[in-house]
Amino acid sequence: HFTRRLVEAGAQVAAGDVRDDLLAELATSCKDLPGKVHVRKLDVSDESDVGGFVEWAHGAMGGLNGLINNAGILRDGLLVKKDRTTGAVVKMSAEQWNAVIGVNLTGATFMVRDVVAKMVATEQRPGVIVNMSSVARHGNRGQSNYVSAKASLAANTVTWSREFASFGIRVGAIAPGMIETPMTQGMNQKARDALVAAIPVGR
Repeated sequence: HFTRRLVEAGAQVAAGDVRDDLLAELATSCKDLPGKVHVRKLDVSDESDVGGFVEWAHGAMGGLNGLINNAGILRDGLLVKKDRTTGAVVKMSAEQWNAVIGVNLTGATFMVRDVVAKMVATEQRPGVIVNMSSVARHGNRGQSNYVSAKASLAANTVTWSREFASFGIRVGAIAPGMIETPMTQGMNQKARDALVAAIPVGR
């Protein structure tokens, strides 16, 4: 977990999540570590919630000098599929599309915008933004919504690195392979198996 590793190294971290139980678990696990974690419920798809979180984080820690953009959800499904039994044609719903874009792209963008704005307003230098671009370049079957969000985030990482350089803020992205997380546990088993099979070390 990013937060735990940073707190182990002595950092102060403000962590947000939509799940109170995970935040409570995180706070407990970091209690005796050298650094400090501040937790607050956060829905990154809600613009006002993002703004409130950033202001709270700045106040709780006495400043901001970085962001790890790690919120994400899955709503997998083929863009168009045909039922082999009935012949019915089914399309990916607007809800499936919008939910993923709302969190993985729009929410991530809101976080970057508001954190950078706060760092610029308070003349915080240097700063760093780390995005999760994940499978942006892989084009996974059944993940049109997820891949669209991550590809856009990867492209914006380059754009933002150029836009924010004059503020002393670096922007980068991490593109890890498949990692066992609560999010991936909700994937279709066949899709999970196919992804694992494509990994050279087989895990």
